[in-house]
Amino acid sequence: MARTPTTTVKIGWTIAAWFIAFLIVFPILWTIITSFKPEAEAIASPMMWPHWTLDNYFEVQSRSDYFRHFLNSVIISVGSTFLALLIAIPAAWSMAFAPTPKTKDILMWMLSTKMMPAVGVLVPMYLIFKTLGLLDNVWGLTVVLMLINLPIVIWMLYTYFKEIPIDILEAARMDGALLWKELVYVLVPMAVPGIASTLLLNIILAWNEAFWTLNLTAAKAAPLTAFIASYSSPEGLFWAKLSAASTLAIAPILLLGWFSQKQLVRGLTFGAVK
Repeated sequence: MARTPTTTVKIGWTIAAWFIAFLIVFPILWTIITSFKPEAEAIASPMMWPHWTLDNYFEVQSRSDYFRHFLNSVIISVGSTFLALLIAIPAAWSMAFAPTPKTKDILMWMLSTKMMPAVGVLVPMYLIFKTLGLLDNVWGLTVVLMLINLPIVIWMLYTYFKEIPIDILEAARMDGALLWKELVYVLVPMAVPGIASTLLLNIILAWNEAFWTLNLTAAKAAPLTAFIASYSSPEGLFWAKLSAASTLAIAPILLLGWFSQKQLVRGLTFGAVK
């Protein structure tokens, strides 16, 4: 007979969970508080409680066009996500329901591409973009981030699709459903939680991408990651202004994660309990 956890063990796990949560949240909280400090207080040691001010936010907005960077981030993250889904859904369907002897090898190969250092392909990517005229171009960066995150999207969808009984798809075929109808009207509606969590996760990954956005953009297509980096200068770091820029950059994605956390958890546990 399985023993139930004692009250002491439960309290211990609860304290540990809160401690880990605090470690995760503290840097974000510190950044937000610092963004409301004058520059002198931001670098003061020991740390001072702020004399609250909005000057950093006003100066950040006057120095840079926040809304242009925000729009670029939305276009790049949302665009790359939907492009990835258009490719990944048919790919994951074929691997889940029509596998070949090499399917697992292909999946492992795709996953292995994520282990390659991005700097290793920076020079050829830069030269390709320069030749095609895609440097500092929103749509060029959208395609790059789609390709970067595509292996993860395919892997996640493949895992979700494997949980769907193939008998349902076979029944649709017996009723005369064409392949595209099988995908659109049967498979996709059944996998909505998994697809939604994949979509949200890919948006977050694309939103936070810094390496490619800093190396393939300059001003016109720069997203919010480049917006943050612009506050690091040869004169040094302006901590209060940098914190204000960081807060403005992370606020939209934090709100998205907060309001969609239920859908994320539901999607990530999709198929866990039969």
